[in-house]
Amino acid sequence: MIAIVNYRVGNVQSVLYALSRLGQEAVLTSDPEEIETADGVILPGVGAFAAARDDLGDRGLEEVICGLAEDGRPILGICLGLQLFFTESHEHGTHRGLDLFSGVVDRFEGRSKVPHMGWNQVSQTQDSPLWEGVEDDSFFYFAHSYFVQPEDEEVVIGKADYEGEFVCAVAKESIFGLQFHPEKSGAAGERVLANFCRFAEESS
Repeated sequence: MIAIVNYRVGNVQSVLYALSRLGQEAVLTSDPEEIETADGVILPGVGAFAAARDDLGDRGLEEVICGLAEDGRPILGICLGLQLFFTESHEHGTHRGLDLFSGVVDRFEGRSKVPHMGWNQVSQTQDSPLWEGVEDDSFFYFAHSYFVQPEDEEVVIGKADYEGEFVCAVAKESIFGLQFHPEKSGAAGERVLANFCRFAEESS
């Protein structure tokens, strides 16, 4: 079973629907006990970093997510979920993240249009369980104004180009993060989600 973390951000329901289309057992929940007993956890989200970070703290979910990551439970962050994995964000000030990956979240600068919205190709910079059966340079759907800058290049598994290269996928042990929205990315996105679910099941 996959637990989708439900907190005060957008896009959580669309991930649930995507997993349902795959025939994957999943639950949308903010209950720490349900999250702790899941084979894998997905932290989705569209919204403001600071508000989302505060809500995780208010619900007691920060400790749950970080504890599961430390124990090796498979966790996937999508869009804002990926950004929350990092040390800090510079979205409207400086705000502390979960620090599962060392690095910062910054706003696109010098691009012709922000936010970056629409379909873009993703270059797979190294092998990952998420990429199994996914053709390199496949198109995925993006909707974001901020992007992550990891301190360690070794965690980077995917990059895209938006008037300059940026990191859009990271992985470390059982923790994965995607800036794009697999749940809105057609067959390639469904394959990425199915790969995560299979990885979680095999790791349980």
